[in-house]
Amino acid sequence: MALTSTTGIRKIITASSLGTLIEWYDFYIFGSLATVIATQFFPKTNPTAALLSTLATFAAGFIVRPFGALVFGRLGDKIGRKHTFLLTLIIMGGSTFAIGLVPKYETIGFAAPLIVLLLRLLQGLALGGEYGGAATYVAEHSPAHRRGYFTSWIQTTATVGLLVSLGVILLVRHLLDPDQARSIEKFNDWGWRIPFLVSIVLVIVSIYIRLKMSESPLFNKLREEGKTSVNPLKESFGHKENLKMVLLALFGATMGQGVVFYTGQFYAQAFLENTCHIDFDQSKTILILAIVAATPFFLVFGGWSDRIGRKWIMMAGLGLAALSYHAIFREMFSLSDTKDHVEITAQKEIRSTVAYVGKTGNLLRTSSAITHYEDGMILTDTKKDTLYASGRSSLKPEASTAKTLGTAAYLKMVFLVFLMVFYVTMVYGPIAAFLVELFPTRIRYTSMSLPYHIGNGVFGGLTPFIAVLLTTVNSGNNLAGLWYPVIVAAACLVIGAIYIPSGKKVKEW
Repeated sequence: MALTSTTGIRKIITASSLGTLIEWYDFYIFGSLATVIATQFFPKTNPTAALLSTLATFAAGFIVRPFGALVFGRLGDKIGRKHTFLLTLIIMGGSTFAIGLVPKYETIGFAAPLIVLLLRLLQGLALGGEYGGAATYVAEHSPAHRRGYFTSWIQTTATVGLLVSLGVILLVRHLLDPDQARSIEKFNDWGWRIPFLVSIVLVIVSIYIRLKMSESPLFNKLREEGKTSVNPLKESFGHKENLKMVLLALFGATMGQGVVFYTGQFYAQAFLENTCHIDFDQSKTILILAIVAATPFFLVFGGWSDRIGRKWIMMAGLGLAALSYHAIFREMFSLSDTKDHVEITAQKEIRSTVAYVGKTGNLLRTSSAITHYEDGMILTDTKKDTLYASGRSSLKPEASTAKTLGTAAYLKMVFLVFLMVFYVTMVYGPIAAFLVELFPTRIRYTSMSLPYHIGNGVFGGLTPFIAVLLTTVNSGNNLAGLWYPVIVAAACLVIGAIYIPSGKKVKEW
């Protein structure tokens, strides 16, 4: 019942991958703009708290992904794969578009972060139903001897979705104004909304494509024979043997794969910007180049897993990550701390009001430098104290230092991030085929989706937040945040190495 036609499977992969890529783009655009969003929807009085709040909101979308897996997995096993992940695409696209319309904290107060949190939860629910459907759909159209290779195309969509989000952010920022300082100001003020709003166009195109897709042949066969599951949740988690496979998939594969994925791409990004203080454009292009170079290896390892099995490729990725993360991040910090960079000061205008003192013309001494008055009257601007008339609103610059790396340090940084994304391809490339082969067709959507989204959503999605929190608590140790992914990856490696069978497939269909 699997498609063997090369043309047919290519169409299936293209249609499925495009929609999944757009969903990942929608989901990750929030994380890619975390530092900007922190200033939009949270109080600015404590930047660290605002960033942690933003990362917590980002993580909230991951935490609800398992619930989305249960809700939409059940629908997918009852009514079909096609219509279920069409619905998830609509929910994701609508939520992403809406985030781009939410007013700032300064406008509506605490309602702003609450609305964003609600929309982020909807995104998480939608993604919880999307991935399992797409992976199952492609797998059920694939010949058994090439299942790892064909499903690895779906695996590329998460990383490519991140790549697209980074590219769109940089493009929008540079199109806003030829002057870099003004473009940064415009982007941080309102331009950040554009990547959220344009996603609706991509979603509409993908909906059109998915409406033309046919149902999975294996699911159609079950439906024609009247063998679809009446209660997928009970069959998936109420039967001891199937529950055992769910737990093995979670603790022996997906939780480790999740932390490796989000450490190599999201925590690496946060580390570059917040700990190494690398210039915004450079931090994004470092990640973009690393992703472009590493992405083909998803297909390499997916195809290789068809020949030698899924297990040891994934275990090798977990082991390399756990053993080398500290060395990689230590070198990243060292590169940013050398003299081979140029420090640039970004000026940000902040409106402030000076209390009125006496009659007009009285002077008030302050140590804050003043750029100009609201009415354009320029007074004194010195490195020391400044005298200016009281009772008016002024605009003053707030300096923040970023580092622009030299060519040699920049290329080394790209290579280090490439290594981490390479580990991602090892653990992530074969995992879709690994998961779908664990479970029977009638409950596959539900059974594979839950361990995947707990592993990725809870263990993986919390990685940036927990790592930044650990680094904040242990302020003297810039590498403190790495203990979380290292311990989780190592634990998963031990469980997987011992309990996952070493054959090419855990369970044939």
